Amino acid sequence: MNTELAGIIATFLITVLLAVPLGKYISRIFSGEKTFTDFLLPLEGFIFRWCNIDPRQAMTWKEFLKAMLTINMLWMIYAFFLFLFQGHLPLNPDHNPNMTADLSFNTAISFVTNTNLQDYAGETGVTYLTQLFVITFLQFVSAATGIACLAALFNALKEKTTKNVGNFWNLFVKTVTRLLLPIALIIATLLIFHGTPASYDGKDTLITLQGDTMHVSRGPAAGMIAIKHLGTNGGGWFNANSSHPLENPDYFTNMLELIAQVLIPMAMIFAMGYYINQKKFAKVTFLVMTVGVFCLLIPTVISEINGNPIIAQMGIRQPTGAMEGKEVRFGPAASGYWSIFTTVISTGSVNSMHDSAMPLSILMQLLGMMVNAFYGGCGVGILNYFIYVIIAVFISGLMVGRTPEFMGHKVEAREVKIAAIVILLSAFLIKGGTALAAYTLVHHPDANWVFKPSGWLNNPGYHGFSEMLYQVTSSNANNGSALAGLNGNNVFWNVLTGFCMLTGRFIPIIGPVAIGGLLAGKKYIPESAGTLKVDSVTFGTMIFAVIIILTALSYFPPLALGPIAEYFNIYR
Repeated sequence: MNTELAGIIATFLITVLLAVPLGKYISRIFSGEKTFTDFLLPLEGFIFRWCNIDPRQAMTWKEFLKAMLTINMLWMIYAFFLFLFQGHLPLNPDHNPNMTADLSFNTAISFVTNTNLQDYAGETGVTYLTQLFVITFLQFVSAATGIACLAALFNALKEKTTKNVGNFWNLFVKTVTRLLLPIALIIATLLIFHGTPASYDGKDTLITLQGDTMHVSRGPAAGMIAIKHLGTNGGGWFNANSSHPLENPDYFTNMLELIAQVLIPMAMIFAMGYYINQKKFAKVTFLVMTVGVFCLLIPTVISEINGNPIIAQMGIRQPTGAMEGKEVRFGPAASGYWSIFTTVISTGSVNSMHDSAMPLSILMQLLGMMVNAFYGGCGVGILNYFIYVIIAVFISGLMVGRTPEFMGHKVEAREVKIAAIVILLSAFLIKGGTALAAYTLVHHPDANWVFKPSGWLNNPGYHGFSEMLYQVTSSNANNGSALAGLNGNNVFWNVLTGFCMLTGRFIPIIGPVAIGGLLAGKKYIPESAGTLKVDSVTFGTMIFAVIIILTALSYFPPLALGPIAEYFNIYR
């Protein structure tokens, strides 16, 4: 067990060591400074000319968001129709069928919104064509969208007074060419050398040691798996995701994929410090987020290592902890570490089955997605954190009797209302969606929803409620992981989670960018003796308290009905 703990500690430390220089490099990209990737300038110039785009054109926050929303809508339509007719298209050696309309709707939204909730059956639900030219493509562009929107917020905070938040197309293209593609290529190469397939062959037929015949899916998986983690996407090439031996062959790839999914969200914190010249604020942000992650991680690892007390009461020894649903190659410590980082980062990939996790672990996973601001997804993690910052600034201003200010700009009613809407909307979607599912299950158990509501859940009681709560929370947080006891591939869940993913993705992007644009357009106020220090540990503590209080007030009732009740039922 000491070796397992050493493994997760080493994984975290390596991630931090890589994130600092990467953050500086990202800052140089956004600043237009010289970098070693300048050889890509001709490629970027060709893309801009071919698309008739002037990358130097200034954009207001409204023009920026219009460009972002328009292209995302086109990507969603494109994905929907390719999923709908994939069975008739080439690159389908396994002859996988078309998706139904509701599943196409859900899957298209899922990958456009960087959620990667997979209600289809992995490698048997999509073709090589849609895996590569829809899913892998969207995993690049959805991650780049989030990072470009965060860069717009950086531009708004960097200048004293401005209406220009940057050019969306310029920031978007450079994120893909200078950041995502090079690192994904390195990760994919390492995965290939460790046994992840990268061919276009169909299923392979194997004879097992006991003489059984089995058909093993393969395909050009390495590239997709690389960007799924680097871009905090999370959708697996294989249905078992990163618990599949071809998607995650050994402990080295387990560490590699863990580092990859945390790397950019963590690096963006340091990039913020370099880019807007607020290094102390970036350090405080990193401290708050890291403390938050450890508050979720430590109980999870302890819970998974100790195992299930009910099994112990039966007289069955558990020398290796709670191993149900986990890989013996990785063990409970590494699986617990993965389960927390994949939920706080909003990646959603898994190297073990979350449905088999202990109730305390499921509680921590849910809290990570409900907060959705401890590191978070590519770009959107800091955007979500910025909402909490605005609320903390507002409350701090009320406490000292001053008009709230943030980085030289007054925070007024309009900005606070936008922040409040973003926070309240998430709570409404999560609790409202779960309540609707529970009502339908209880009052209409035999309704015709392709799968009858009575067949949604394989687990009754507290755990079944947790499964429904988790599904909605994961969709709203653009996470994509799920508790596998819930059958999600039906009209009800495909439509419900589709709308949750859309709203949960774009409202938390629109809100912070709008606030940043509004603040940037105001008159700059020089710092004085009465200015609130937002780069102090005291203010960081205030933000952490705001996060805890808002999360507790918003989500304690549904958590009490699910994982908390299950916990006390086990440990009574």
